[in-house]
Amino acid sequence: MSPVSLASSSALPGDGESFAVMVFLGFVAVSLLLCGLAAADLDDPEHFYAGGGAAFGPVGGGLAVAGDYISAATLLSTTGAVALDGADGVLFACATVVSLWLVMRILGEPLRRKGVFTLGDFLADRLGTPSVRRALGVASLVVLAPLLLVQLSTAGRVMAAMFGLPDGALTGCTVAGGTLMVCYAAFGGMRGVGHVQILKVGVALTAMLLLAGAVLARYGWSPAALFGAAREHSGAGADYARPGLHFGHSVAGRLDLIGFAATLLVGAACLPHITMRLHPVREARTARRAVGWAVGPVAVVCAGVVVAGLGACALLGRGPVRAADPGGATALLMVTGALDPVAGGARHSMLFAVVACAVFVTTLAAVAGITLAAASSLARDFGGRPAHGSGGRSPAGEIRRARLAIVLVGAVAVVVSAALGDRGRMTLISLSFAVAASVLAPVLLYALFLPGHSATGVRWTVYGTLPVVVLLLAGSPAVSGTPFAVFPGHDFRWFPLQTPGLISIPAGFLLGLVGRTRTRGGAPRPSWPRSSTAVGARPLDGAGADL
Repeated sequence: MSPVSLASSSALPGDGESFAVMVFLGFVAVSLLLCGLAAADLDDPEHFYAGGGAAFGPVGGGLAVAGDYISAATLLSTTGAVALDGADGVLFACATVVSLWLVMRILGEPLRRKGVFTLGDFLADRLGTPSVRRALGVASLVVLAPLLLVQLSTAGRVMAAMFGLPDGALTGCTVAGGTLMVCYAAFGGMRGVGHVQILKVGVALTAMLLLAGAVLARYGWSPAALFGAAREHSGAGADYARPGLHFGHSVAGRLDLIGFAATLLVGAACLPHITMRLHPVREARTARRAVGWAVGPVAVVCAGVVVAGLGACALLGRGPVRAADPGGATALLMVTGALDPVAGGARHSMLFAVVACAVFVTTLAAVAGITLAAASSLARDFGGRPAHGSGGRSPAGEIRRARLAIVLVGAVAVVVSAALGDRGRMTLISLSFAVAASVLAPVLLYALFLPGHSATGVRWTVYGTLPVVVLLLAGSPAVSGTPFAVFPGHDFRWFPLQTPGLISIPAGFLLGLVGRTRTRGGAPRPSWPRSSTAVGARPLDGAGADL
């Protein structure tokens, strides 16, 4: 059951729906205005891809990272996980916050580099060879494409829910959301999308604080009372309060939980649209100060998600939540109806209007950020261009090429998303995070912290680990043989775990080491380019890093 089914399409518009329309149109107008203002400064690739270097400062830069990090999965899937699985869902929410803290603390400063816009750019500059650009481009697109499809589909469904449209209007809503994302990314570039992300953080924070406050008020502002009510109405007893309910308490279930937590923790830290926002930072002090501004809002939103998920279980029970959606994706919107029941359906509720708008704004802004990152990788990593400069092309030509890539990515994503609908939503998310954790994490950590890591090691990690992830996921219960699989009526599984991370993450690190030892000439390449003409040719630490 989709969010659309929460609304009655035959009811007349009420105050809540009118408010939702006003907030939605206001956000679209303001965000388009911000992107239009940002477009006036997009006269060179540095401004388009990086927002003009230190354009945001520590506060704006941190909030923009938080905006990119908060996605539909954060609000919808994690809320559902808390409602259905109790302690497991709380663990997933905590892993989300810790993952962002790790990326900001461990990768925030080393990833700073002038003239670097994608992971392919960064590794080509770091290792002193452009041969790794295509490999990183392949890995980045494999990570970003499934995320883009899921976010775009969610945006269409939430838009339909806000306006009370029938299921037949989903394709039109998906196309409308895709058109908006292309406008944000193509006209605003990194700076315009950054302004949209900052605006989105404010909307999401407001909505989740209001919802969490309404839930806690029902239980005397006592988190203990709320958790007790959720456990009582879950029907799972003590299992609701201890890890293991999601995957089960068997050996395979425990291994699945460990693998999923590791994949979420490591994979979320290496998503290309997150790391892309770290490259333009110019000063080490700015990077350090941005940590709190990035992690703080995400921690507050995740705390609100936990409260909302517990409220959904306490007020509705696990049965109705699971019946509405096997993964609990509708729990966030369902709990608003339980908190503020009104005649005519949930969409007439003011609380529903606020939360639905926050989900849509969150999803749309995330789509814009992912689209920009995917198009940037397509335009630069597959263009045969060196990491710095435009390879003989004029700045205007470089920007036109980037905008063409955005339109291409957006058009393909809209068509595929409309065709797939909700099919395989969780499997697509698992694929993205598994590849990020198993491919991008070893590549980045080895390149940054293993002296003498080579381009051969990078290629072994990318081209050796990608097939491992795909094969393990294709043979897992997430694809076939279970009621919640992509193909529930077929059973061709051979891998017992739902997530491949427990095998694929060590495989990625191992393949990187093996490839490093097979570098031509018997010696690994230097980890820093020797050319003194490269802009990013020196380590960015200490005073010398502050360009």
